[in-house]
Amino acid sequence: MTAPAFLCVDATFTKNADCNTPTVISQGKRRDYEWQIVWRNVLAFIYLHIATFYGFYLIFTGRTKIFTILFAVVFAIMSAMGVTAGAHRLWAHRAYKARWPLRLFLALMQTMAFQNHIYEWVRDHRVHHKFTETDADPHNARRGFFFSHIGWLMVRKHKDVFEKGASVDMSDLEKDPIVMFQKKTYLVVMPLLCFLVPSWIPVVLWNESPWTSWYVASMLRYTVSLHFTWLVNSAAHIWGNRPYDKYIGATDNKAVAICAFGEGWHNYHHVFPWDYKAAELGNYSTNFSTALIDVAAKYGLAYDLKTVSLEMIRKRIARTGDGSHPSDKKVKDSDDDHNHPENPVWGWDDKDMSEEERKLAEIAHKLG
Repeated sequence: MTAPAFLCVDATFTKNADCNTPTVISQGKRRDYEWQIVWRNVLAFIYLHIATFYGFYLIFTGRTKIFTILFAVVFAIMSAMGVTAGAHRLWAHRAYKARWPLRLFLALMQTMAFQNHIYEWVRDHRVHHKFTETDADPHNARRGFFFSHIGWLMVRKHKDVFEKGASVDMSDLEKDPIVMFQKKTYLVVMPLLCFLVPSWIPVVLWNESPWTSWYVASMLRYTVSLHFTWLVNSAAHIWGNRPYDKYIGATDNKAVAICAFGEGWHNYHHVFPWDYKAAELGNYSTNFSTALIDVAAKYGLAYDLKTVSLEMIRKRIARTGDGSHPSDKKVKDSDDDHNHPENPVWGWDDKDMSEEERKLAEIAHKLG
């Protein structure tokens, strides 16, 4: 039996080692990389999960009003849209463009989610795409489920994350006044929108108990939302099909797609990160984020929606797919030794994006 990831931080390992293949270095030698626990985060996660279990207890024992439960669900969905349609598809991948009212709305929703401010979220995510499943990947899935799910937030980042991350272009966000204003005010506004406001509303509007509101509308809602997001980093890099590229770790996972509002079609997304739908398969029921963007485009708030042509999809399926795509008759044998994707890009404006991709891309709701 291998040791859980959270127990491995006490050992010292060589670069690229994990809990399954430890290579202990003597304490007298210089270490290339050693997991350094961030105890502040560890203690915060312990509290969040204890509070979440208590929140479930309050719900299942009938101590929570139904309006509080419904409010928590609606609040979680709204905040998730700030991450999926906002930080992820709009800012990280530039898969579409948005007018300032929509950008402001998504920035507020993303602040409610408390997953770091947009600038930091985008920086880490672009690095994840450019250097996926390497030491430069902040939540490298090769280090196991626990690390890619939550463990990466409990230890200091690998030095490669910083060194190679410095090569990722962030100038577009630095020119966005909404993103930069959120970054400057984040530590003040985030606690209000993520914790205090959702705890206060049920107390004022339908006389919920303050403590019940805190544990259900804030703690439970926030923690469950985090886990749904983290499943994209962990489960969607381990379990599922690889219809577009069998040589990479990312998978298409319908269950994750439902939990993460459309972000679980991850094999497709890593192959075509600049598609605003982040998926080919499924519909609005498994991709609520796409529905939001489409509605915004209908009313002129979103435009230049980029997607992949059928010709490009078919070529990629034929070249690197695992045979699980509905257009294939049978599943082919695939190699579990995942490699770095060919010509990895973080999104539409990545300098490494090929001219062929740009020519074959389809853009809907063009401006003007």
